[in-house]
Amino acid sequence: MINGGKNMLLAGVGGQGILLASEIICKVMMTAGYDVKKSEVHGMAQRGGSVTSHVRYGKKVFSPIARKGDIDILISFEKLETLRYLDYLKSNGMVIINDAELYPPSVNLGDATYPEDIPETVRKYFEIVKIVNASDIAVRAGNIRTVNTAILGVLSAYLDTIEAGIWESVIRTSFPEKVIKENIAAFNLGRKA
Repeated sequence: MINGGKNMLLAGVGGQGILLASEIICKVMMTAGYDVKKSEVHGMAQRGGSVTSHVRYGKKVFSPIARKGDIDILISFEKLETLRYLDYLKSNGMVIINDAELYPPSVNLGDATYPEDIPETVRKYFEIVKIVNASDIAVRAGNIRTVNTAILGVLSAYLDTIEAGIWESVIRTSFPEKVIKENIAAFNLGRKA
């Protein structure tokens, strides 16, 4: 049960910074005065396996996990992972897709092919689909490891009730001093993407 908020699902593979991104979202929402619950599934994260994180916020949230059909925003850090979790989205849900392809073992071994039409498939079922090249944004920000922060920038543009200053403040406290500048740059570039 959630009152007056949103359900988000972040999905990708190990090493993409999904868990840190979900932690930042939680801190942003708490700073903005919301009740927040989060749940993570690490799987074989260290070996590039699937990683998900549910983030739910509102006036009062009673459970950290949303049911299938209850997600407002799916944030996919890898294109194929988008397809795995579409059934969690509401019919009027939004999808943010990072234009990254990280091949699973079956594709690398030649037992399967990577789908070529993922964005087009998603657009058949959902009206609001934002494709972003977060790797390009991260490179422009000066650090390829800021992909997750670039994606947060994209998300923040759609959560316009949360001031950009709150996001930036949380980002500043979530990273070591030596990479704050690049992460703020990636966030701002993502916001404009």
